[in-house]
Amino acid sequence: MHEHAMHTGPGTLALVVPIAAAVGAALYIGAAVRLRRRGDAWPWWRDASVTAGAGAVAAAAVLPLVTATVSPLPGGPFTAHMTGHLLVGMVGPLLVVLGRPVTLLLRTVPVGHARTGLLRVLHSRPAALLTGPAVAAVLDMGGLWVLYRTPLFAAMHDDVLVATVVHLHVFAAGMLFTVAICHLDPLRRRYGLVHPAVVLLLAGAAHSVLAKSLYAQAPPGTTFDASDLEAGAQLMYYGGDAVGLALAVVLAVRWYGEAGRVRERHFRSRDIRLSARTFPPV
Repeated sequence: MHEHAMHTGPGTLALVVPIAAAVGAALYIGAAVRLRRRGDAWPWWRDASVTAGAGAVAAAAVLPLVTATVSPLPGGPFTAHMTGHLLVGMVGPLLVVLGRPVTLLLRTVPVGHARTGLLRVLHSRPAALLTGPAVAAVLDMGGLWVLYRTPLFAAMHDDVLVATVVHLHVFAAGMLFTVAICHLDPLRRRYGLVHPAVVLLLAGAAHSVLAKSLYAQAPPGTTFDASDLEAGAQLMYYGGDAVGLALAVVLAVRWYGEAGRVRERHFRSRDIRLSARTFPPV
């Protein structure tokens, strides 16, 4: 039994992840600046959102090192781990997706083979499958159930490679799920409101049930103080609900905007037809 389930080698992740996050944010901001310089509009708040998302992911990587060497967070190691889980798997992906990085990339890549190839990948069958709400939810929530209800979580304590792979999966699955629910960037298939809303509701229920199970029983092969386990499980429960609510708001706003544009096109088309009947060509 491990008394602490924080993975070994936090220094490696604490070094590599913040650098990668900083590079990603810098590339995004650089592309946005070039877009504005050529006269195209791009909201500044998207730059801030992506930067904050990159900061959240970087903070999740640095957190284990800080708690181990400087000062532990209130609650204990499991609470600290769960803080990192929310940052890297939910908060960070949501903030990055709100910045619409794929749309920015498409608007800055010159027309040619590179742009055509990127569109081909985005509109491919594998991309459509991975960004389908149901598949993305299974990859995200299913991965969390495997992590916390099998010995995999304890294995992170002993093997830095396992810890690295798990962190990459949590971030990638969180990104896919957020993209699938929000659908802000151009993808092959667009969904309405009902399908992603139902998937979001079911995924939130699965996340809440997992959090409640962790409140009662630690992951296999680990031991934590009861207060630490309960605080971490509560953080997972209420933090997951908060991010789920934010996703629901983004989904509703996106659907409302698209429905409004459809109505506007319909009315414009109707007005054109009426004008053609009223003023026939000479």
